[in-house]
Amino acid sequence: MEEVLSSSLYTQQVKKLYKVGEILGLDSETLEVLSQPERVIQVKVQIRGSNGKIKTFMGWRSQHNSALGPYKGGVRFHPNVTQDEVVALSMIMTWKNSLLQLPYGGGKGGVRVDPRSLTREEVEQLSRKYVQALYKYLGSDLDIPAPDVNTDSQVMAWFLDEYIKITGRVDFAVFTGKPVELGGIGVRLYSTGLGVATVAREAAGKYIGGVEGARVIVQGFGNVGYYAAKFLSDMGAKIVGVSDSKGGVISESGLDVEKVKEVKDRTGSVVNYPEGKKVSNDELLISNCDILIPAALENVINKFNAPKVKAKLIVEGANGPLTADADEILWGRGVIVIPDILANAGGVVGSYVEWANNKMGEIINDDEARKLIIDRMSNAFRSLYEYHEKKMGDKDLRTAAMALAVDRVVSAMKARGLI
Repeated sequence: MEEVLSSSLYTQQVKKLYKVGEILGLDSETLEVLSQPERVIQVKVQIRGSNGKIKTFMGWRSQHNSALGPYKGGVRFHPNVTQDEVVALSMIMTWKNSLLQLPYGGGKGGVRVDPRSLTREEVEQLSRKYVQALYKYLGSDLDIPAPDVNTDSQVMAWFLDEYIKITGRVDFAVFTGKPVELGGIGVRLYSTGLGVATVAREAAGKYIGGVEGARVIVQGFGNVGYYAAKFLSDMGAKIVGVSDSKGGVISESGLDVEKVKEVKDRTGSVVNYPEGKKVSNDELLISNCDILIPAALENVINKFNAPKVKAKLIVEGANGPLTADADEILWGRGVIVIPDILANAGGVVGSYVEWANNKMGEIINDDEARKLIIDRMSNAFRSLYEYHEKKMGDKDLRTAAMALAVDRVVSAMKARGLI
């Protein structure tokens, strides 16, 4: 575990855990148990390249905690993947699944590879070899991987096919985020954006008088940003600003979300939208609005621009869009921040619905799946709101969310006699 203990992402997560542990009154022995994964599997993945030469890659699967159920979390293919990152992300998945009251623990996987440097055939080999190395530790009641960075439904299809070939078990629930033909669900495409919009609506009702007519800015117009904007527009909000990596556009009279999407698809950027004022991403973040949804990169709101943010409510569509400094500044200014651990959890809720549907024999249709995601996200927000109001009113919602999640895991571990 030396690699894990020396690294920054893991260290950050442990610091957060110990901070919350102090608030909850947890002893050092319990915190030590929670800070360490139950199992980390390191594998060597070898493939034969199109030139006939062997290519070797390192991969990992971290199974952090199973007190609440089987491990659940994505698998990423990225050149910067480390054991540290995978362990830290598996810990985050434990808290996210707990907060959403899903019957899962936390898991995460990755292979240190740049998939863009491989042919499609080589990516398929890599996917199958990863499962060959790990299949003993996977299963629909043991560990359920899903797509993550640079992996998609096709990779999950290869994972599933290889798992069935090796084990002889035709169990489609072992992986989620699969193609619809293999037990995937259509709503998985937009489940994260739907979750962001649902939580934004719930939070707007509690903190700013409702979502109808609320002015919304969405920073980042990829899958999550587009669907968040689309669903919020359907709910009666006014989308007044959007951006992508090339810049943004603002219109006080409101933007036509579908027209913005068409312009982006056709020209490559939302900046070519014919109406409104063109702005940079930096300007967009501090423009007038009621709800701000950062749905692109991490650390875009920091100690320099947090004092200038005009939104009353921030809903984190991206992972880690606010720095710790920004959190303190905004909380001090009375700006409510709905943390990523809740706000962008629609994806894992979509995975849960897919897994449950596979286990039950494909009995849920898309309308029912969508309703299940909305209900689960709404209920998770309400639970957090009540917990915050009753027990942690002097702390920000991010701290309250992690405290609630950790508290549930600890309670489950105590009930099982694990601590």
